[in-house]
Amino acid sequence: MVQNADVASLFDQIADLLEIRGDNPFRVRAYRNAARTVGEWPQNLSEILARTGALPRMPGIGADLDGKIREILTTGHLATLDTLREAFPPHLTDLLEIPGLGPRKVKTFYEELGIHDVAGLSRALRDHRIAALPGFGAKSEERIAKSVASRLAKVRRYRLADAARQALPLLDALRSVRGVRDAVVAGSFRRMRETVGDLDFLVTSEDPGPVVERLVGYGEVDRILASGPTKASVVLRTGLQVDLRVLPQISFGAALVYFTGSKPHNIALRRLAQEKGLKINEYGVFRGKERIAGSSEESVYRALGLAPIPPELREDRGEIQAAARGPLPELVALSDLRGDLHARAPGTGVINGVAGLARAARDRGFAYLAITGSGGKSSGRGRPDPDRLRAKKKDLDPIQATIPDVALLLALEVEIRADGSLGLPDEALSDFDLVVGAVEDHFDLSREAQTARVLRAIEHPRLNILAHPTGRLLGEREPADLDMLRILRKAREHQVALEIDARPDRLDLPDLYCRMAKDEGVLLAPSAVAQDPEDFDNLAFGVGQARRGWIEKNNVLTTRPLEEVRRFLEKRT
Repeated sequence: MVQNADVASLFDQIADLLEIRGDNPFRVRAYRNAARTVGEWPQNLSEILARTGALPRMPGIGADLDGKIREILTTGHLATLDTLREAFPPHLTDLLEIPGLGPRKVKTFYEELGIHDVAGLSRALRDHRIAALPGFGAKSEERIAKSVASRLAKVRRYRLADAARQALPLLDALRSVRGVRDAVVAGSFRRMRETVGDLDFLVTSEDPGPVVERLVGYGEVDRILASGPTKASVVLRTGLQVDLRVLPQISFGAALVYFTGSKPHNIALRRLAQEKGLKINEYGVFRGKERIAGSSEESVYRALGLAPIPPELREDRGEIQAAARGPLPELVALSDLRGDLHARAPGTGVINGVAGLARAARDRGFAYLAITGSGGKSSGRGRPDPDRLRAKKKDLDPIQATIPDVALLLALEVEIRADGSLGLPDEALSDFDLVVGAVEDHFDLSREAQTARVLRAIEHPRLNILAHPTGRLLGEREPADLDMLRILRKAREHQVALEIDARPDRLDLPDLYCRMAKDEGVLLAPSAVAQDPEDFDNLAFGVGQARRGWIEKNNVLTTRPLEEVRRFLEKRT
């Protein structure tokens, strides 16, 4: 069965090739938007088409794209893409996986130097032919060389949300096998790392054969690397490797500990076991030949004299020492959230769009939702109109009347300029329930200049939340160079919360900075930055990032009732 992620991938490939060819940018954007829409659609489109004979109405998907989606779902490929591929060398799009290289640069390399793969680019860099191209130069060549070296040195990693879209349908398939009792995705996926290198599936069953057969016969498998009586390894069509182990119930807890923890965490556990005269492996904890623990994770940690350690903390960052002293903090849970302070009204059909977001928030048990307009962006055309932004409040009134159990707040997202000033004058900020500040450009400033920029913005008496604080885009843009300790201390002084942007390509604030925020007493605000109701699903990844940072319920602004949130937002320092 073709997955939504497969359709999205093919649309993204079309957009890449069209952009390299220099096609109409509106056509390119249509495929990009369609890829995002399909990739994030919550139901499997293959199943819907098979069951109803039709596809659901999706934003931005007209008759032409609807037909192409049907073609992919029914045939597994797309003639339009096949034709485009014939016009280009087969490995040209591999260059797009190098950070900092977009279709325009790839187009230049191909047309000017005949570069059509990573090896060709490496040779051109070695011969300093890139620096000779118009608009590049020695510094550009040096940056590209570093990106190529980094790309060649590491195994491809997948964003957590992308891995989840591949892992969860497979998990359901394995759970459906007769005789399966438990099935879990372990590894970095279970630790909620922002990127995943592969997927480790652990399954308990007294009859491993059918489980192994289900994996190797799974429709998304591209090739089988190994297949044995209790284990198998395959590569999915997306390139993601899946490893399966089928275990007896008595070893399940030990295997979960072994295959979930990072390598440093597991080494530390083995060292601790040796100090206690014990042996620990994926089968259990042993004193000599006697198994003393292993059926549950808790039994394994207790046998080592430790309190149970949540999966997200198993990185050898002090969790073992803390667990030896007593119970670890009770980490924040998705169910603890009582609202979201950064949703975005769609550009069209605003009232219906906001109503959909409000209903989705209500269905998740939220008591409040901030609808955020944007203004003061240097990339926009002309000056923003504060009166138009304030008029959005009237748009919210009829929606609030029909959905009274979710308080709708009016927020404004405003750009933080390079000098740290906000993109709108003070008088334009006064009528909003909260103001969200965001750095949107000039990410290459020096550490001192970038830090000073953010510090000045935090000092503004109207700023409430610092959005996606480091500005990172996973796999595309590194975090800005910031003195985060100074920023956190300034945020605490001026009562500014830091956002955890839960969008799959951001997950920003990173986990280590979340922990620093906790230590400095700065509140965090996980936000889906939702434009569609389904976007709220991403909050699970934002909360996962918080949990990796040891964040508890009381460290999160949006776990608090509306009255407390309003008091926080009404601060004036």
